Amino acid sequence: MKKTNRSTLKRVPKRGHYDSKTIHTILDQNHICHVGIVHQGAPVVIPTLYGRSGDQLFVHGASVSRLMTELEGEIELSISVAKTKGLVLARSAFHHSLNYESVVLFGKGSLISNTEEKLHALKSVSDHLIPGRWEEVRQPSAKELKATKVIAIPIEEATAKIRTGGPVDDKADYELDIWAGELPVVEKYGSPIADEKLAPEFRKLPKSIVQLINP
Repeated sequence: MKKTNRSTLKRVPKRGHYDSKTIHTILDQNHICHVGIVHQGAPVVIPTLYGRSGDQLFVHGASVSRLMTELEGEIELSISVAKTKGLVLARSAFHHSLNYESVVLFGKGSLISNTEEKLHALKSVSDHLIPGRWEEVRQPSAKELKATKVIAIPIEEATAKIRTGGPVDDKADYELDIWAGELPVVEKYGSPIADEKLAPEFRKLPKSIVQLINP
């Protein structure tokens, strides 16, 4: 992974990770990224779904959307992904924190125009949401493909930042009668809720969902 001045952590550098394995793992465990761009002279941050294949990140959207229109111009961008893993409760208000995993990516995107490559990218986004779902559903029509733009962003300049462990209080505060520690945050899927328009004969859960809720 390319390590540059802008991707190098300045604050608590020991929490920084620059290897592809760590960065890919964090990206693969989340669903929404926030894309930061400058639009008409002002900063804009837009949340969107994404997918990854190898060293490329894919985002997609309506062909006329401002995000897609800007990104296809290969402008500079920044993408961030973060997940809260726990609340870190200290004895003082000052030292409260979070345990988290995050990735910040820098670079430029490029428009995918080749149909085969575009379908591969869209499948990557679908598989990122639910692995195997692409094969269970209707594939995009020519009209839908035309109405959708897909941008590929190389994962070359990125930083992962991870905090773990309990609170770090001032030495004098350890004598205070105040509870301190970590409150883990656990993510899980609930019971599937069928679309009310789903016919009774189609209510059996597909393999992709079964594997997701019962890994």
